[in-house]
Amino acid sequence: MSQTSPSIPPDEPSLKPCRKRFAESFKRDAVRLVTHEGYTFRAAATAVGVSDRSLRYWHSKLSSPPVLCGPKASVEQLQEENRRLRQQLKRAELEREILKKATVYFAKESS
Repeated sequence: MSQTSPSIPPDEPSLKPCRKRFAESFKRDAVRLVTHEGYTFRAAATAVGVSDRSLRYWHSKLSSPPVLCGPKASVEQLQEENRRLRQQLKRAELEREILKKATVYFAKESS
């Protein structure tokens, strides 16, 4: 006995979720909440009604790279750069640990 999938009549809307498209200006404003206003990604995403993941993706594409301090940088600029670099290092170390664990896990699975 073969099963056939029920067809949706043409006058009924599809149950498939629609993917929202956002204007470039909307994306830049959302990223600005994180970069200039000090919002966390979660708070900014909630405020504008998008997912964390979308906002992080927009941030990676639209935000300008951080400015490196020069030889005449102020103490505040050096402290900010130091804080940013520490966060970057912490994230890289965490990613490395995850990759090590994944490598061990998959090595055991393939044996």
